[in-house]
Amino acid sequence: MTIATGAPPTRNTPAAVASGFLMGGVIGASPAALVVGAVIENAPLFVLGIVLPAVYGLLFFLAGAPRRAREAAVAPRTALALVESREAVGGEATSDVAVRFELTVAPDDVPAYRAAFTQHVNVVDLADYRPGGVVVAQYPPDRPWRVRIVKRPTPEWEERAAGARVDSAPGPALVSETPEGSAVGIVRLLALLLAAGGVVLLFRADLFDQNASAPPPSAAGPPVSSSSSSSTTVVSSASGTVTLGPNQSFLDQGELRGAVTSLLKGADTRAVLTVVVRERLLSIVYAPTGAQASTFDPDSLPYDRFPALVREARTSLGAGSPHTWQITVERLTGSLTVRVGVTGAEGGASLEADARGKVVRRTPAH
Repeated sequence: MTIATGAPPTRNTPAAVASGFLMGGVIGASPAALVVGAVIENAPLFVLGIVLPAVYGLLFFLAGAPRRAREAAVAPRTALALVESREAVGGEATSDVAVRFELTVAPDDVPAYRAAFTQHVNVVDLADYRPGGVVVAQYPPDRPWRVRIVKRPTPEWEERAAGARVDSAPGPALVSETPEGSAVGIVRLLALLLAAGGVVLLFRADLFDQNASAPPPSAAGPPVSSSSSSSTTVVSSASGTVTLGPNQSFLDQGELRGAVTSLLKGADTRAVLTVVVRERLLSIVYAPTGAQASTFDPDSLPYDRFPALVREARTSLGAGSPHTWQITVERLTGSLTVRVGVTGAEGGASLEADARGKVVRRTPAH
């Protein structure tokens, strides 16, 4: 077996281009459906904007199942490795930290090579992986860049590592993420624009008719829609949305709480059915008057925990360079659930937290 050093080849295959087009379409259509559905008070369209990313994530997971089964059937190889460098990149709030390693892997039957990867390590065990130390590593023979340090090696390998000397291999290091080609990025952007524009064009008549038939502010009281240099707010009897301007995020301190407060001012009740948050889009579905539904008070949400939950979902669930994230808050099961979903190059992943923001379930990418 020959191991070629350097980064894996870029992905410009027809399957990768098609996957990029589909992802771009979902990214463009989902927020467009949420906003347009809220403006024209079209409940099915609004729900479609919420459901579409979940359906896409499920299809992405099912499509990758055969590949994951084939990869799991390949027995990993074991080799000694030299720790060239290590750097903690996240997870300081828990006993396990995400550490970025660069190793020289020295298999018995092929030339040594360098590999860079991120692995979670207990803070107590960090001293065992000092730069210059020799460890036991495993990797799939067909994907040598997917190296993992063996935390509990067999006695035989532990004895070999204790008395071994491994020389550094020249770089560059293999990396676990396969970079995308420029064609995939261009196709994804094109699909995003087409999907978002298509939703607006399909419902342009309803949008224009609603704007034309809206009563003047003097007769109808406070305006339904307001905008500023930094955000746009739209409130109706069934829902409310806030869209932030460029270079802003609802993960910025105080941004999400202030936006939710502004939407509640225009509602007859403080009880809501669903809160959906993305990078620059907030959507709230109000509870209908007199409806017997599982509602909650948005003021009770653990806003201070949201940035940490999104950060954990992006870095610790294996989605790989997430392109999108979404927070969904609801009480469909009786208790308040905060669900954070991410979609990246390795698939979809999610975690769930309770009303205090404590993580109760993690679903990593496969």
